[in-house]
Amino acid sequence: MFSRILAAYDGSRGAETALRQALDLAQLCGAELLVLTVVRHFSLLEASFSMAQPDEPHTSEQAMQSFARDLADRAKSAAAAAGVAARTFVKSGQPARSIVAFAGEHDVDLIVVGSRGLGAIENYLLGSVSHKVTGLAKCPVLVV
Repeated sequence: MFSRILAAYDGSRGAETALRQALDLAQLCGAELLVLTVVRHFSLLEASFSMAQPDEPHTSEQAMQSFARDLADRAKSAAAAAGVAARTFVKSGQPARSIVAFAGEHDVDLIVVGSRGLGAIENYLLGSVSHKVTGLAKCPVLVV
């Protein structure tokens, strides 16, 4: 049915549920599992806040990259515990567009996303990432 599944993962409760579903589907279908964490770019104003924080990491962007790598490691550990080999990736950009572009670049058969992520205020103002992914994706999307 599916040979390559992409799980979008931001560490939120919804993403945790989506990852578990993606793991189950990958086991059931014998599919390859790709896990993607997207780091949103910060504006200059947001980045300037990091000047008031002298501790490591030095910028908001670096802090988010570090957090994303930790999330990717957590997802890989969850996959290993479930007996599924997963490849993890961290990309920068606008989450929905990055997820869809990644899916196209890696010939993904199914995208699995949580219905609610970490960006609650952004979602209220701009629409949810899962909603945008369903509108942009060329393959099926499972919203959990």
